[in-house]
Amino acid sequence: MLKKLFAAAVCAVMVSSVAEAQKGFATYLFPEIWEGEQSLNIDSECNKVEGDFNKDGINDLAVIALPKDPTHMRTRDDGYVYNFNKRVLAIYFGGQDGKLKRFKEYNNTIPGDDEENEDCSHEIDMSVNAKGVIRISVGMFCSAGGADVPKTEYVYRYQNNDFFLIGKDYGSFSRYSGEAEKVSENYLTHKKQTITYNMLDEGDEKEKWTTLPSKPLEKLGAKLLEPFSE
Repeated sequence: MLKKLFAAAVCAVMVSSVAEAQKGFATYLFPEIWEGEQSLNIDSECNKVEGDFNKDGINDLAVIALPKDPTHMRTRDDGYVYNFNKRVLAIYFGGQDGKLKRFKEYNNTIPGDDEENEDCSHEIDMSVNAKGVIRISVGMFCSAGGADVPKTEYVYRYQNNDFFLIGKDYGSFSRYSGEAEKVSENYLTHKKQTITYNMLDEGDEKEKWTTLPSKPLEKLGAKLLEPFSE
């Protein structure tokens, strides 16, 4: 709960700072969600990272927001609130004038929770390293009916005027047996590492390396990111 409250507070501050930085621009943060004053008052939870994505020496901004539009929310009998709003990813580049300019907005890339499967919810996180490489983590937690806990981390780098998937780390473990697997794929070196182990056993891990086929790098936004994908 504290984490969610902090995320909402950070998002509110971020929206305010971005709106101030973008005065004079025709494009604003998430126009389809926050179009005008009324929509700007809709609260939101979000993940926000800053880094120099395009390597021009100026900090850029990436945001994944989960709006709290009541149209797509439902309150359970015990007071728990389900949020089935669609998550939105937006990337902004910083300019020499100190203002942010929107690069792209992605409405069908980050998964939202399914109203037909309220026992399962997505866990989304995002980070950036010193080289401006963005990592987006997509997990799935089910309170009932699932033994596996899947999670995938997608690695994107800005090159050739767009963001491309250069790697992927994924894995899962069974809450029943403890059997677990970690896989790391590098699409620049075409190498795949697979590690299998048991979380309930302190025995040795098993590691295997294989070669991935060479193919064009996939752009960010080409498809919906899944919690677990081989």
